[in-house]
Amino acid sequence: MRFATYNVEWMNSLFDEDGQLLNDDGWSSRHDVTRAAQTDALRTVFRALDADAVMVIEAPDNSRNRDTIKALQTFARFADLRAREAVIGFSNDTQQEIALLYDPDVLTVLHDPLIHQDAPRFDERFRIDLDIDATQDDVVFSKPPLELEVETAQGLSLRMIGAHLKSKAPHGANNRDEVMRISIANRRKQLAQAIWLRARINGLLADGHPVVLMGDLNDGPGLDEYENLFGRSSVEIIMGTGDTALFDPHARQALQRRLGAMPTTARFWIRPEQRYLQALLDYIMVSPDLAGHEPVWRIWHPLDDPDCWAHSALRDALVTASDHFPVSLDVVL
Repeated sequence: MRFATYNVEWMNSLFDEDGQLLNDDGWSSRHDVTRAAQTDALRTVFRALDADAVMVIEAPDNSRNRDTIKALQTFARFADLRAREAVIGFSNDTQQEIALLYDPDVLTVLHDPLIHQDAPRFDERFRIDLDIDATQDDVVFSKPPLELEVETAQGLSLRMIGAHLKSKAPHGANNRDEVMRISIANRRKQLAQAIWLRARINGLLADGHPVVLMGDLNDGPGLDEYENLFGRSSVEIIMGTGDTALFDPHARQALQRRLGAMPTTARFWIRPEQRYLQALLDYIMVSPDLAGHEPVWRIWHPLDDPDCWAHSALRDALVTASDHFPVSLDVVL
């Protein structure tokens, strides 16, 4: 079985309001990339992945005039994918949804949000004291995680969660003081979301469910100077510790190696510095029971993965399609 997570930058811009592909020479929302070029690149990448299920981060918008499922299934037909059915959970107002494309011949998938005493549904509010002032704050997800019940054709049931945590970037800051204030506030909120997510995972594990957590956590060890203020990254919180710790080898490697080369899943152009920044943002974490099923992880990085580098069409497509690269997990189920 192959699961994958893929953050597709502004996929929404590739569709009209009827969910049809805008496969033309108009500009996409990626810099200097036409819609046709991005669409063709995505077809190449998704076909190379050939996954049984892909957690699409920044999936097309779901709103009064737009339908995420219709758009994704249109793309699946265009690309001739096995993963041709789509499911979405709680939609949001960012035009960047979380959705799963999956192969209905091998998987049965149901959006199944749960309620736990320590973790409300992801479309509700989570109360926590964020700044140690003895006053509880209301935390909400701008992009509520997608919580799924998944059953394989062989009858194995597992819980799958797709997540896209809040970015720490200080959007809207006009000076250094505002950068610091917004960055700290954003990190507090992100850590609160991570605590909420980990509470849900604890409940699922306590009930005996295998768990797969996939998505863009917008965080990793050592990514900014504010991490030391809070002691842990949101990645560490979600992974947990001890017998119930989730496992992702790339996260583990990054946590153990604060200096030196680390795996990366995203590549951003930093205009003021005229260079690219690479970061580890995308993860597939599995519960201890699934970690015993011969899992193999792969980051489809066009410059770091030898097979991606060797196939020029795939290498170029990965660069054109998005500023993130897919992460896949092959596991025997």
